[in-house]
Parts: sequence; C-alpha cells; structure tokens
Amino acid sequence: MSTPAPLRSIAVFSGSNHGFNPEYAQGARALGREIAKRDIRLVYGGTDKGLMGVMADTVLAAGGEVVGIITDLLFGLGHLHPGLTRHEVTQDMRSRKMRMSEWADAFIALPGGLGTFEELFEAATLTQLGEHRKAVACLNTGAFFDPVRTLLEHAVKEGFMKREHSQMLIFDTDPSALIDALAQWQAPTVGKWITESQGVN
Repeated sequence: MSTPAPLRSIAVFSGSNHGFNPEYAQGARALGREIAKRDIRLVYGGTDKGLMGVMADTVLAAGGEVVGIITDLLFGLGHLHPGLTRHEVTQDMRSRKMRMSEWADAFIALPGGLGTFEELFEAATLTQLGEHRKAVACLNTGAFFDPVRTLLEHAVKEGFMKREHSQMLIFDTDPSALIDALAQWQAPTVGKWITESQGVN
C-alpha cells in the first residue's frame, strides 16, 4: 500500500448563502482556521458570498493562501472576493470545476445547495471511475449531510453502488479529524459494476 502524498491544496465546495443555522458559519470558520494552521492552500469558488466568503475571510485573516476560481458570469456581477491571494476567471461552471480539481489534492464539502451537491458528487464520481484518486469529505456540521449518507446506503441496498464506493466519502464534524482522514485515505480497488449474481453485500 502506497503512502499518500501530503495535502498541499484542498478544494472546498460550499453554499453562497449562510443557511439558517448559525452553526454552519461556525463550521466554515473552524475549517478555515484549520486549513490555515496546517499551511494548506484553500481553493474555492472565489466569491465573498455566504459560507464561501466566511471561509475565505477566515483563512486570509490567519495568513493563509486562498485561490478563487470564479466564472465569467459571477465575475461580471461583481461577486469576486477582493482580498484573495490569487484568482482565475473561467468561461463557465464546467471549466471552473475542472480548474478547481486540477488545483486540489482533496475535496471538502460544507453545507450548501445544488451547486455544492453537484460538485461533491462529481468529485466522488471521478474518484470512483479512477479519473483521479483524490479523497472527498463532508464537514457534517449540524448533521447537514446525514441525508447524503442515508442516500448512499440506499443506493447500495438497491444494487446501484458497491459498499466500498458508498464508504469513499468521509464524514466528520471536526475539521482537524476530517483533514487527518483525508490525508490518510486510500482509494478503493474494487470495480464499479455489479452483476446480478453478486447481489448486495
């Protein structure tokens, strides 16, 4: 078993709203402090809105490096965070996600909406398919991602996913433990496809 490479950059997906529970912003700040403490580069969507802005502000205030990847549309609307270490403007969401993935050694999702879910599952899918071998995690503040875990278990029971792939996503409420788990993670070695004769584990 190979030793995982050290984490230099983590891409974080999160909401451009704050959510109703104040714990969500507290979790974003805690993650931002931990990322800066470990001298890991934060890569994120580049805006100053919602949890995205909270997290970027926290990393920057702690002296950390923050790279924002923003679409041309959002840049034109004036949504770029003004204090970033570096930023890139991409043509659209597809190219934005590609650049974030290229920068990242691993991925973390904070609470968010459709965009966050889509980014989270795309990163996990690319790991499942072997297009990259990068760990994916959810900071489960306020049990926000419990329904995601339930959905993955349901997909296993219904024969659409192998258990090893349902367990690829790391869930934790503590940012330090979450990053430790990302650093130690190893990709599963099973194939994606399930035959009828295999049944469900």
